[in-house]
Amino acid sequence: MRAKKRQESEENFLMNPKIEEISELKETAVKAALEAGKLAKRLLAKDTKISFKGEIDLVTEVDLRSEKQIIEEISKKFPDHEFLSEESGAKKTGSKYLWIIDPLDGTTNYAHGFPIFAISIALAFENNVLLGAVYDPNFNELFLAEKGKGATLNGKRIFVSKTSHLSKALLATGFPYYIHENPKKIFEYFESFYLKTQGVRRLGAATLDLTYIACGRIDGFWEAGLKPWDTAAAGLVVSEAGGTLSRFNGAPFDDYLPEIVASNGILHQEMLFTIREVNAENEAIS
Repeated sequence: MRAKKRQESEENFLMNPKIEEISELKETAVKAALEAGKLAKRLLAKDTKISFKGEIDLVTEVDLRSEKQIIEEISKKFPDHEFLSEESGAKKTGSKYLWIIDPLDGTTNYAHGFPIFAISIALAFENNVLLGAVYDPNFNELFLAEKGKGATLNGKRIFVSKTSHLSKALLATGFPYYIHENPKKIFEYFESFYLKTQGVRRLGAATLDLTYIACGRIDGFWEAGLKPWDTAAAGLVVSEAGGTLSRFNGAPFDDYLPEIVASNGILHQEMLFTIREVNAENEAIS
């Protein structure tokens, strides 16, 4: 039922808004992402205030300034739209349009002056993500996707890799903020994938992990504990580049459920099998 409603709302969006409006929505997302990226790059390695949302979950002054700037930029064009953002939470207006924003993905990297981070902006219509922009200001790379129209990197069409076996794959993962509470299974997943592949990378920015799948730099990714602002834009980029997304158990992916397996599609079942192996071993021990 939920999948049917999602398909209907996607069709409603694609059929109802004028082409000019869709173009304006996309241009607004891109402009907001680029400007926020410039801000973040300019202030990198400067003295910035850092506070904690949890034991290891940071928020910097740049997160807050970037978020404010993005919301203000979008609101100038679309004042009635809703927002869901990492730092300020949700702004409800009753609109069918929802902007999902991560103003600085890779905050821990950023706080240490480590230049792996990105700005992520997605637009959903009736809870279906239809536009996604991810901007990496350090490499000046803009990943952009529109539902049904494909994905691009700096205007050039991109596609996932054709790697056909885990033994030849390069994967990526991330560790959730609750890792200190229950690290065992998280590291078991890591070990199992590491031993089956050519390597596993941990960039510290899920948006870049996903967009790197979309352009073929990485073949697969898994992580638990993510939020909609981590996956909404980049997940659409992966899908539109020909990739596959799911939950750990193979069920359809949902931005509001905290786990994701993403791949070039060819490797997806091997990745799910690896996760099932780890889960089965844990169940047998317990």
